[in-house]
Amino acid sequence: MPLTLFLHPLSSYCHKVLIALYENATPFKPHLIELQKPGSRDTFKAIWPVGKFPVLRDEASGRVIPESTTIIEYLQLHHPGPVKLIPADADAALDVRALDRFFDLHVHTHVQRIIGERLRPAGNKDPFGLEQARAALDVALGIAEKNIAGRTWAAGENFTMADCAAAPTLFYCDMAVAPLTPAYPQLAAYLGRLKQRPSYARALAEAEPYLQFVPR
Repeated sequence: MPLTLFLHPLSSYCHKVLIALYENATPFKPHLIELQKPGSRDTFKAIWPVGKFPVLRDEASGRVIPESTTIIEYLQLHHPGPVKLIPADADAALDVRALDRFFDLHVHTHVQRIIGERLRPAGNKDPFGLEQARAALDVALGIAEKNIAGRTWAAGENFTMADCAAAPTLFYCDMAVAPLTPAYPQLAAYLGRLKQRPSYARALAEAEPYLQFVPR
């Protein structure tokens, strides 16, 4: 199989790429990275020294592509399918890319920060940083709530890369940070649509056995 995706089923950024792959039924081989298993981390770092997933390896070209957004861009360029996750129209594509970065940088980052704080040892907690992350997340969710009003998907009526980015971070926010309702009813309804999308429903089903390990 020409494509190998190095991933973990709990990783929100891996969910983002899995949605893109499943949307187009793109054939690939999943390679589960078990960081607690001896040798697994070293094997992965031999492929991508940064040691963060997801990472896509295209066996045909020999290329290694890190970072979820870049992977989705690469898939559309080199392994396109019927679902165009990045529009052909330049202005529409710019909107999708801007929303993709918004969800990654202004929602995803803070959700990870808040959940990650729970894993810090007692003597290394950062209450001030946590407070900042919560405040920034509230601002970002408020923006997203206004943006999604009247839309089926993040950028309009077509499912795009922006939705691939939004789905996992809103899911983990709702599950492990704070429920989106009642403060963000439009986002809560949007998340409901995302979870019903077959591509994300499949990714969530694969993650289900691991969700018990998410710190809450």
